[in-house]
Amino acid sequence: MSRLTRLRALLAPHTLDAMLIHKAENRTYLTGFTGSAGVALVTEREALLLVDFRYVEQAVAEALAWEVVHVPRQAVETLVELIRSRELRRIGFENDGLTYKQFEELGKGLQPAQLVAVDGVDRLRWVKDADELARIRRAVAIADAGFGHVQRYLRPGVRERDVAIELEFFMRREGADKEAFETIVASGVRSSLPHGRASSKALESGDFVTLDFGAVVDGYHSDCTRTVVLGGPSARQREIYDLVLTAQEAAVRGIRPGLAGRDADALARRIIADAGHAEHFGHGLGHGVGLAIHEGPTLSPREDATLEAGMVVTVEPGVYLPGWGGVRIEDLVVLTTGGCEILTTAPKRLIVV
Repeated sequence: MSRLTRLRALLAPHTLDAMLIHKAENRTYLTGFTGSAGVALVTEREALLLVDFRYVEQAVAEALAWEVVHVPRQAVETLVELIRSRELRRIGFENDGLTYKQFEELGKGLQPAQLVAVDGVDRLRWVKDADELARIRRAVAIADAGFGHVQRYLRPGVRERDVAIELEFFMRREGADKEAFETIVASGVRSSLPHGRASSKALESGDFVTLDFGAVVDGYHSDCTRTVVLGGPSARQREIYDLVLTAQEAAVRGIRPGLAGRDADALARRIIADAGHAEHFGHGLGHGVGLAIHEGPTLSPREDATLEAGMVVTVEPGVYLPGWGGVRIEDLVVLTTGGCEILTTAPKRLIVV
């Protein structure tokens, strides 16, 4: 109910009579309903969850504080009728929650009522409560165990895709609902690809191998990246690895509530730039994690939002050298009153396998 109260607090500043919620993560966060389709309609006095036949029973069981309304599948007309019957004139919606077609159809049906794009609904999810943190911790623990397990499969001749499959299978067997995203395994020169999909390339002696992976537990995600080396590292490999590790650990030490996202990003970016690799760190330092694998706040040069205790973010600097390889090291942390707590326990020293 506190989540619903916070959503209703958005009505007055935008002079809204109601708010429509279409995004799956926001719908789950506000209602408790975990089905893949449905629309929430919230006024000052009502909280309606509209679902079709496939989800009625599930919605009644999960969305205990909401009135579940059975509607025909993909029936815009039913939603329009519900809104019109309540004489609602200004209806907010998530500014990234509707397709253009949905906006056009719904807006036409509601005239002369107005649809109003609202920013800030996602932000309700940024600070995690104790229950959310417990789920994230379980997801982190499963992923950390997966990293320990998969190291025995990292040897020359094994394909990247087979490493990814083994890691994903282990996490599912340990209790993950699913993997948090398509697992990244990028070796050798392919490790310079920040989002290199696991391919049919075989691992080779001397390769850097970057693994980016996570688990989902009760809807909540974890996210971890580790880079290992097959066989003894070259001096160049150790130099780049040590640089990224130094930047990552400095960011973890410095990140705290009260910093803007851009200032948190700078904690690591300055170190990498001073070493002559500014152009080789082309993404932000991190992002929020929760019901979505990428949510706010971001840690990037463009983020003005202020960090708060209870936010869960990644800290993941990297250096990527095209044609040579790359390194990324990523922990998941929760902001605390005095700084942050590292949730990830997988070792960060350079592992030679």
